[in-house]
Amino acid sequence: MFMKTVIVRPERCVGCWQCRLACAVEHSQSKNLVGALFEAVRPQPRLRIYPGRQHLAFPNKCRHCDPAPCQQVCIAGAISRAPRGTVQIDPDRCINGAMCAMACPFGVLTYAATAKAPEKRAVALKCDQCPDREAAGRLPACVEACKVGALTYGEVQDTQVEKGRILAQAVFQSLQADREVRADLPEMISRWRQLT
Repeated sequence: MFMKTVIVRPERCVGCWQCRLACAVEHSQSKNLVGALFEAVRPQPRLRIYPGRQHLAFPNKCRHCDPAPCQQVCIAGAISRAPRGTVQIDPDRCINGAMCAMACPFGVLTYAATAKAPEKRAVALKCDQCPDREAAGRLPACVEACKVGALTYGEVQDTQVEKGRILAQAVFQSLQADREVRADLPEMISRWRQLT
């Protein structure tokens, strides 16, 4: 099944954390920054930013695996696959068993109190790809907030085709440049020999 997802391009991330802020605000009750700051249970972002090499950063979020290891080990049955293909957590059923966090190969599940859980207790949190925004035809909050294109939204297959096209162009350009260098090489060698 093909589904749209948030695609991470770590080579573009500058670590500004705008995606985290937008995510937290989107998952707040007030849906605005000022209101979110004063909520009894502070909203938490569903993605993390890890430092990378050479002043780069890595945005890490749920990949909505199929099959999802977190879903397979959840003893409470709180993790399920939504009809749109995303892996979702039901805060009413989550018992904070932490098996899902241990099974996740990407380490994206966290635990925090949320206003949606009964008695505002701590439950498992991860990217849900903003289903309300998607239903309204909008991009996920993190993608909309990312100004450098480190987070994009689309089908993985389309992105892989695009990356393949870019790679093929780069290889072709390097071959063309190499061909131009080789064309001048005999002349350059003969000039060098004349100088010595």
